[in-house]
Amino acid sequence: MKLTLVIGNKNYSSWSLRAWLYLHAMGVEFDEIRIPLDQPGYQAAIRQYSPSGYVPVLLDGEVRVWEALAICEYVAQRQQLTAWPAEPAAKAEALSVAHEMHAGFAALRNEFPMNCRATLTGISPSAAAAADVQRVSDIWSGCRQRHGSSGPYLFGAFGIADAMYAPVAFRCRTYGLTLAPVAAAYADCLLEHPSVAVWLAAARAEAECIVAYDQLQADIDK
Repeated sequence: MKLTLVIGNKNYSSWSLRAWLYLHAMGVEFDEIRIPLDQPGYQAAIRQYSPSGYVPVLLDGEVRVWEALAICEYVAQRQQLTAWPAEPAAKAEALSVAHEMHAGFAALRNEFPMNCRATLTGISPSAAAAADVQRVSDIWSGCRQRHGSSGPYLFGAFGIADAMYAPVAFRCRTYGLTLAPVAAAYADCLLEHPSVAVWLAAARAEAECIVAYDQLQADIDK
């Protein structure tokens, strides 16, 4: 039975990107249901599929998986895909940085919402958000320095950890956030992934606008 992935707007939904990107990059066949966020009736529409009321959610027959990292893990096991590095220490590190992304970086998320198609410059981060950006930069730099000999991504081959950080790479580009050179090179590489290009093209074609996100530049320019 073919999988179905329920997502929000490609321009704004960072958690949708994480699950979608891993599946698409790994060549998984799936149908897609897109429910634009912040539109009339969107909460009721999402509740048809997701017990949490949030996207993404994966539909596999009677099975519902309603969280991005869980979706990646479920599909990796279901289809025997590469998810984490094979070497135990590297796998432990990959799990750690992926779950750190899952649980942390609240200031970065709140102050710099994902907006793939925008360029929003001149927004100064708070101390907390600046610390989050520095931590991301340190993670990316450290992973690349330790594992870069085996490929261009955090642990060499593309995996779940990269999918988890893809929305942050978009945020760094959208808002011009400063990264260390190694981290910046990784962000550029991740954003050049063919599956990311497919996502971005679709994001640019979307008609919906979440005013609070797109208003940030206008507020700066006043």
